[in-house]
Amino acid sequence: MGLRIHFVVDPHVFYGIAIFCLVALVRASFTDPGRLPENPKIPHGEREFWELCNKCNLMRPKRSHHCSRCGHCVRRMDHHCPWINNCVGEDNHWLFLQLCFYTELLTSYALMFSFCHYYYFLPVKKRNLDLFVVRHELAIMRLAAFMGITMLVGITGLFYTQLIGIITDTTSIEKMSNCCEEISRPRKPWQQTFSEVFGTRWKILWFIPFRQRQPLRVPYHFANHV
Repeated sequence: MGLRIHFVVDPHVFYGIAIFCLVALVRASFTDPGRLPENPKIPHGEREFWELCNKCNLMRPKRSHHCSRCGHCVRRMDHHCPWINNCVGEDNHWLFLQLCFYTELLTSYALMFSFCHYYYFLPVKKRNLDLFVVRHELAIMRLAAFMGITMLVGITGLFYTQLIGIITDTTSIEKMSNCCEEISRPRKPWQQTFSEVFGTRWKILWFIPFRQRQPLRVPYHFANHV
């Protein structure tokens, strides 16, 4: 009598992760990344931390960047993401991180489903090798697993670079322009930089995409070094 192993995977966990991922995607796409107004009000004691943009000729905080696609400056812009059709900047970077995190979880969970399904079909394939449905369903599962692994590797690399950027206190644009050495000093603890990106020191709230982000009350010259 053969021993049959049953894999039990709760679909409610998958649906929950999918909802969080979808909310993070929608909010990252439609949230203002930190666009600067045409006539920003510059506090008198912080003028030295502002500079003139050579593309739109408007004053902007240091570490801002002019997006050529959107046509405006964005505070602490990391990059322009085609997947969300929006810039990733100071006000929606935390949502983009959640999107990467939940996409990675969702892909891993989907791969688990595929492997469990494949394990279930192995004995069926041996007994019913000529069945049209079984033969083609196995091929579809193999293709889905290949696409899932490819996506998992890609999103893991992206998520890793984003985390390293926050820990080292640099953006993707700054890494590419090799200007990180000056602005990354003084170096702050990773808890501080993550708290400023997510707008809260409560770590459990870093994973919640339904809330509203409130910037932490820190001096502006330190906020510029987030």
